[in-house]
Amino acid sequence: MSDERRGVLLGVAAYLCWGLFPLYWPLLKPASALEILSHRVVWSLAFVVLLLLVRREWAWLPAIIHDRRRLLILSVASTVIAVNWGVYIWGVNNGHVVETALGYFINPLVTVLMGVVLLGERLRRAQWAAVGLGALAVLALSVDFGRPPRIALTLAFSFATYGLMKKKVAMPALQSLTVETTLLFVPALAVLAVMEARGTAAFGRAPAHVTVLLACAGVVTAVPLLLFGAAARRVPLSTMGLLQYLTPMMQFILGLVVFHEAMPASRWAGFALVWAALGVFSMDSLRHAQAQYRAADDAATQSALTPEAH
Repeated sequence: MSDERRGVLLGVAAYLCWGLFPLYWPLLKPASALEILSHRVVWSLAFVVLLLLVRREWAWLPAIIHDRRRLLILSVASTVIAVNWGVYIWGVNNGHVVETALGYFINPLVTVLMGVVLLGERLRRAQWAAVGLGALAVLALSVDFGRPPRIALTLAFSFATYGLMKKKVAMPALQSLTVETTLLFVPALAVLAVMEARGTAAFGRAPAHVTVLLACAGVVTAVPLLLFGAAARRVPLSTMGLLQYLTPMMQFILGLVVFHEAMPASRWAGFALVWAALGVFSMDSLRHAQAQYRAADDAATQSALTPEAH
């Protein structure tokens, strides 16, 4: 099996894991979204530290500790990913699986828009068309819901911000997750301590399977990230960009088929606009990637044919 094909399979596995999350979080009831989030942070840190101990990968740690800029960026990343996780868990466990799927459908468009606003990037015409269709979709869905799709927008903007911070800090997934969960560990532990003192914690009080599944939240969080990190090193970014739609599509299907959420015609129309925007965006990304590959091949061929100067 080629390295790229292995990477595609790893990427599919990562996105399938994330796509199945709506089936996992309801199993943790009666734990609240805040308790689930706190356990997710605590047990994720425990799991990644165990992995680092097994791999003996600690050489990177001193450099991070003394790098204030990277620590600040990772602090922002940890904050926005905590918001993302918390809102997602709350949305799934409160009957908004379809709206959470919408958030991850529009996330690529929000990412592109943030690149324009924050990084001064220039968009191609097709990208502007995709962003425009996405904005129209949000407007149509706001009319359908009777309110802006707050859950979807929070998920999209928080994850886009997280991606921007990760791009700036440029760290492997395992190392980044270790720092992020370390920064969130004390607040998460404090939340759990308060819940335990008040007698409102589900951990240890709910049925045994809930306690076990809460403790497994760290593995559930870390494994897809590790699969994604391994895939990203093996396949082109354009391929990963197409694979990312597996997750919201699975969430969307689960919301309709498993959780039987309402999907009136007006909502279908809004989602159709989102999918049209993503179609335009994806086709443009593929054409642009192919043009870059051809230009790189032509440059390499020209270089090989040009006699060396002596």
